[in-house]
Parts: sequence; structure tokens; C-alpha cells
Amino acid sequence: MEWFTAPDYWLSRLVFQRGLAVLYLVAFLGAALQFRALIGERGMLPVPRFVRRVGFRDAPSVFHLRYSDRFFAAWSWTGCAVSVALIAGVDGYLPLWGSMLLWLLPWAMYLSVVNVGQTWYAFGWESLLLEVGFLAVLLGNDEVAPPVVVLFLLRWLLFRVEFGAGLIKMRGDPCWRDLTCLDHHHETQPMPGPLSWFFHHLPKPLHRVEVAANHVTQLVVPVLLFTPQPIATAAACLMILTQLWLVLSGNFSWLNWTTIVLAVSAVRIPGTAPHTAAAPLWYEIVVLTVSAGLLALSVRPVRNMLSRRQVMNRSFDPLRLVNTYGAFGSVSRVRHEVVIEGTADEVPHEDTGWREYEFRGKPGDLRHWPRQFAPYHLRLDWLMWFAALSPGYADAWFGGLVERLLVNDRDTLRLLRRSPFPADTPPRYVRARLFRYRYTTWHELRETGACWHRTYVRDFLPPTRLEGGARRRVP
Repeated sequence: MEWFTAPDYWLSRLVFQRGLAVLYLVAFLGAALQFRALIGERGMLPVPRFVRRVGFRDAPSVFHLRYSDRFFAAWSWTGCAVSVALIAGVDGYLPLWGSMLLWLLPWAMYLSVVNVGQTWYAFGWESLLLEVGFLAVLLGNDEVAPPVVVLFLLRWLLFRVEFGAGLIKMRGDPCWRDLTCLDHHHETQPMPGPLSWFFHHLPKPLHRVEVAANHVTQLVVPVLLFTPQPIATAAACLMILTQLWLVLSGNFSWLNWTTIVLAVSAVRIPGTAPHTAAAPLWYEIVVLTVSAGLLALSVRPVRNMLSRRQVMNRSFDPLRLVNTYGAFGSVSRVRHEVVIEGTADEVPHEDTGWREYEFRGKPGDLRHWPRQFAPYHLRLDWLMWFAALSPGYADAWFGGLVERLLVNDRDTLRLLRRSPFPADTPPRYVRARLFRYRYTTWHELRETGACWHRTYVRDFLPPTRLEGGARRRVP
């Protein structure tokens, strides 16, 4: 069937697939390097405890069959190896069915990780990577031209990502409607980047332009994805430029990069398409059948998107095949940070010298300029931002973090930028305090060299020690 494929998009498919493989690599690498302290056997939220409580049907994962830290590490590093193979284009050397199985492998492997990751993996970009990854299975390799229906599903996903995010902003915080949200967002976002300080200090009229442009890009431009070329390509390119602006302004893991990769699939990149044979009948049947199923699964996300009670980042099936997305329906006006400190004193007193732990990405040291980490995801740093919003976000894991700091747990300390205590001398007590952080002004930056200013708000956790293997707070 000639209508089944679109040869003009073969180069778009190539760029899309290699970009997606890079994102898979980043995801598996983060899992391999961070899991022990977060969800390992001795982690803050151990996988073995989770799988005893939640069944396979609700959270399909290989780790229901067996879990050990060694097995999880091997699983994650194998995911890295498969990703590298896809980056290198190994799928192009396989028969069509072999290429599809190779692309199915990282999707199934990462699904197993996400479904046991609990709150550490409760981010929209996890489901987005899986939804995009599943569609990549159907795209085929150099044996066939890209299927039209799969290219449509990729645009449909891009539309839902952008349009859903736009709707939740317009229905949410009034600052999106009066164009003032970016007066605060660059300062209060979860993890600022190296340019975020400068973005915050842009003139306020320019902030209004940023918000207005965001509304156009998320509520108008997505509709143009379904128009004829070259309009669809222009719409996708505009989305890519907007996402690159967001990449420069903050650290949002691989959310922006996945959206960029998605948009590339809608761009008709000039180039002479190689000659390909007609798609085999079995391939057409598989693609059309699975695509019909995915469209049927879209009903609930669309119903949610159109609802006045729209929710963000929700999966409607345990395989995360079709999901709903969105971010920053509300924007914080004030930035709070939880600062964790320890002391070696036997008994805390008024003159105790408390020493501060430094995180890799979240603000702490007032002179430490934010770094660029995205698309890499610093999971603990992100959850610390949520903890500062409300202690309820930290109930499940913050006590476990304190316990591990009190024994200088090696895997936990590896997640930090700096511990103030030698490896063989853990702190006697740990406490946490809540501070209000704000960016310094241009004058303050020149005078002090500090990019942040902070003010004490209240105690978050009183001085706590380990006694008989349990935490005990100072009265």
C-alpha cells in the first residue's frame, strides 16, 4: 500500500531514533548510578518492600520475579549497552523484525525500572520517554520507509504534550493569564541552571513577551502540526526553538529534549530518500493494529485534557502507553530550601558548630553558581525541592535520608556534591532548617560574589541522632 509509508521522512526518522537512543542512555545511566541509595535493598524506599505491597498487574516489572542490587545494576548497565548499540545504528543492520525487537528491549527494560521507582520516578518525563519509546518500535528501519500512521501518532503525542501543558496553565495560576508568572518562575523553579539568574533579571516587559509566546506555542502552534507541509515543519521548528529556550533557562531533566526529539519527527528534513522495498504485509498489520489500540487508549487522556479538573502527568494504564502531561499549573512566588546540617558534638547546644551538606543541583552555598545537569536527572535534588514546598512530600523518604547521613552511608553521600564529615567520622547529630532563598541583585552580586541571598524561616527537622538503630530527636 503506497499510502502506508512516507519516504520523505526517512532522515527525520533517523535523527529521531538516534536522539531517542541518547535519552535512553541518559535514563539508564542515571538509574545505574543512583538506585542503591534511593530504591536499593538498603535504600530509602527499597524495591523489595514495594513489590511485596504492589502486585505485578498494577506495576509490571521484572523485579517482581527477582530483586537484588547486583541484578538491578546489571539490568541498568545492560540498558546502557542497548542504548549505545541503538545510537551506533545497529538496528539498521538487522532484519525489520529484529530491529523492532531491539527497540522494544529498552522500552521494556526501562518500564521495569519506572514501575518500581516509586516517588523517585513519579515525573511526567518518565512516562513520556516510555510512550515515545514504544512508538519508536513501530517506526521500522532502513528496510521500509516510515509508516504514515506512526508519524501521525508521534505528532498526536507532541500535540497532547504541548496543548495539555498550555491548558493546565490557563486553567491554573492567574499569573499565566495576566502574563506575570515569569516574574517568579526562573527564581523558584525546581533546579535553576547557570543562566537562570540572568533570565530572572530580564526586564519585566520581556517576561510578559515570554509568557505570551508560551501560550501561542502551546495552544495555537500544536494545531498546525496537522496541516500540510511546509506549515507542519515550521510549527515543529518553532516548538524546537521554544524548548531550547527552556533548556537554557533551567534544568528539567530530559523533558525538553524528549519534546525536541518528538518535534524532529514532524520536520521534513531535505534529503534524497534511499530506495526501499514495499512494507511486508505482517508489518502493516502489526502497525495498524497496535496504532488502533493506542488511539483507543487516547480517550481517557483526551477526556482529562478537556476536563475543567484536568490533572497533570497521569498514566492511565500500567504499561504507560498513552499518558497525560503538563507542568507548572501553579508557580511559586517564594523559593524555600531545606538545608541539612550535621555536627560532631556529643550534645547540641547554643554554640554548636553545625556544618552544611551540599547538593549537586539544588541551591545551598550562596556563592555556588548553579550548574547545567539536564538531561541528566538528579532525583534526590528534585525531591528536596518538593520537600521545601511541603513536608508531606518527604514523609516517605526524608527520615531514611537522615539515617543514612548519620552513618555516612557511602551510596547516599555519592548523590551529594560535598559532605562536611570525613568518611570514617559520621556526624553525631543531623538537623534540617528551612530558608527562604532569592536571587541577589546585580549590585549584591558585584559586592559579595553571591548569586543567592537567604533568610531563616523555621526548623524543618530538630537535631536527630541514631540510638539503638532508631532515630531519636533532641527534646
